[in-house]
Amino acid sequence: MTTVEVEAIAGGYHGDPFRILGPHVAEPGSSKSGWQVRAFAPQAKALEIVTEGGVKTMEKRHMNGFFNVDLEKEPGAYRLRATLWGGGTKEFDDPYRFPPVVSDFDLHLHAEGTNYEAYHMLGAHLAVCEGVAGVRFAVWAPNAEVVSVIGEFNDWDDRRHPMRARAAGVWELFLPGVGVGAHYKYAVRSRVFGYRQQKADPYAFGSETPPKSASVVRDLSTYQWRDEEWLKQRAVGDPLNKPMSIYEVHAESWLRGPRNQWLTYRDLATSLVEYVKMMGYTHIELLPIMEHPFSGSWGYQVTGFFTPTARFGEPSDFMYFVDQCHLNGIGVIVDWVPGHFPKDAHGLAYFDGTALYEHADPRKGEHKDWGTLIFNYGRNEVRTFLISNAMFWLKEYHIDGLRVDAVASMLYLDYSRKDGEWTPNIYGGNQNLEAIDFLRKFNEQAHTAPGAVTIAEESTSFPGVSRPVYSNGLGFTMKWNMGWMHDMLHYFSQDPVHRKYHHNDITFSLLYAFSENFVLPISHDEVVHGKASLIGKMPGDEWRKFANVRAFLAYMYAHPGKKLLFMGSEIGQFEEWNSDSSVRWELLNFDYHRKLQTLARELNWFYRNQPALYEVDFSHQGFEWIDLGDVEHSMIVFARWSAGRKDLLVFVCNFTPVPHRGYRIGAPKRGYFREVFNTDAAMFGGGNMGNGSAWIATDDIYFHNQPQSMVVTVPPLSVTAFRFAGPFAAPAAETEAEAEA
Repeated sequence: MTTVEVEAIAGGYHGDPFRILGPHVAEPGSSKSGWQVRAFAPQAKALEIVTEGGVKTMEKRHMNGFFNVDLEKEPGAYRLRATLWGGGTKEFDDPYRFPPVVSDFDLHLHAEGTNYEAYHMLGAHLAVCEGVAGVRFAVWAPNAEVVSVIGEFNDWDDRRHPMRARAAGVWELFLPGVGVGAHYKYAVRSRVFGYRQQKADPYAFGSETPPKSASVVRDLSTYQWRDEEWLKQRAVGDPLNKPMSIYEVHAESWLRGPRNQWLTYRDLATSLVEYVKMMGYTHIELLPIMEHPFSGSWGYQVTGFFTPTARFGEPSDFMYFVDQCHLNGIGVIVDWVPGHFPKDAHGLAYFDGTALYEHADPRKGEHKDWGTLIFNYGRNEVRTFLISNAMFWLKEYHIDGLRVDAVASMLYLDYSRKDGEWTPNIYGGNQNLEAIDFLRKFNEQAHTAPGAVTIAEESTSFPGVSRPVYSNGLGFTMKWNMGWMHDMLHYFSQDPVHRKYHHNDITFSLLYAFSENFVLPISHDEVVHGKASLIGKMPGDEWRKFANVRAFLAYMYAHPGKKLLFMGSEIGQFEEWNSDSSVRWELLNFDYHRKLQTLARELNWFYRNQPALYEVDFSHQGFEWIDLGDVEHSMIVFARWSAGRKDLLVFVCNFTPVPHRGYRIGAPKRGYFREVFNTDAAMFGGGNMGNGSAWIATDDIYFHNQPQSMVVTVPPLSVTAFRFAGPFAAPAAETEAEAEA
């Protein structure tokens, strides 16, 4: 211990505090013998050491609060007693007498990029060390000269608790006496350009409510989950063969309180869960629920990747929300954003004075359109961070699926870049090879959670997005069908008189419908920024607008693929989505809006009760065109089959306001059909034109390349579904033997 080192401790820039502070054996050959205990306590006017042998006053060696004491023998589990400048005394355990708390093996896995649950190692964790309760802190900052833990417990003084440097750039410290609810940050002093910044913990489990930005110590082990049966059932079978009707929700604006205040997680666990259950949706998809500083980003600019936003409550409250969803038979999908992160000073950006989580080269490391930074997917520790984050939500919060945002921006180096603004990969191409490798590894790990799904928002023709990694795919369970969405919205925006010129829009998707495992999305992105709400896109007067929306939604549910609808679309909200206010629920006082909601509800339950609509979603065996060529009438007819062709539905879609009576369509089977769904029903706001409950017998007339045909009534601007009810009964006079023959 030299004067220079004492000055470094007192000044907060000593990079190896454990070499100076705490208990030390006197060096051989020195004038001292036995032990020395050294402490830095600028809050103390005087300091004493309390050991089994008694109390001894420590000598003040530096005016800023460096103390030293000589002892004859090892001090053991000593404590320090400070006489405070402001009066009074405080006794505490010395953090610098405790051994390392992170294992060498964990450090090795982290550096290797294979610690896929690194949140157990890094971050702030309640711990008991040598019989003393406290919190162990650990953070990765390889280019830091000093990292200190700061918080309420040390008056945010970055000199008092410098951390121990471990292998591979990890810093750690056990702070006795700190507990749940403590607010903290890391004070990072870089060895590069003298950079200094207070950073939130990248692995924090809790955070302050924005605009405050400190991390908060949380204990995630205390919540008592009750969803064991849900998780057990989720793990059984293939999610691709199960119904999936997703209600996309922005928690901040689904419903507001009487003073326009946010609902809490526990409020949502009642109101939102009851609504979704009543409406028949199978899943809720939440726009990013992770902590984000700016509400206007809708959660897509994340700073607290391991923290549910404190806007709506504590982590245990969000666990309760997920639990209640599961207890009511509703799955939970969360938007996950591994493609970019914001530049906020307390976040990941320039974390240790270098481009640590992001690429240093702005041609790879910056999204200029979004004002965000791009993760460096080629770095082991960054891959560990992201994959650990995915596993954290799946395991610790029992999330059922992750919808991965902006996958296309990750896959291509030239995404939204002009010539000269991007750099090619090692083969001269535009694919981001490191990101592709990361996504494959992420999907491999995510699917180790039984029954969990991953869904890609990917808008290009990149091959094999939802194909297994072992067959050279990216490994996602499903992918959003952006092509279907754009074609359908373009088609329905046309006046019906012109739709015959755009007939390809409603049929083209079936050319590629089975090339991926698709989700059909009408998401938040389609009802904002001047694009108009769903009903606002529809032409015509009020009746036609609502009839168009009914037909649109019914065709969406009849079309192969899982379903997603953004909140407000199910009630015909005319205004675009406003993230600063509630959905316009008062519209339900009006018939058209209330009856459209009824249609959305009945569509969900109809979908869930018809195996033909979900069992064979991703194969040609589940779909059959009957007639796609009636361009003049803007009509299409098709069949949906269940697994093993046990159930059959025939859909007749009329996308003009002209009704058709006596309309003949082909039928794949001989026997009786019954009308089982009609968007023109009066209960949905329609004119109640249709085929009633009568059984419709097929004729032995070859039509539409089908062996049978039948004559039906087709309402205007409608989708009508007919279910095969069974073959013709044998004549009564027929004997059993004749029937068998």
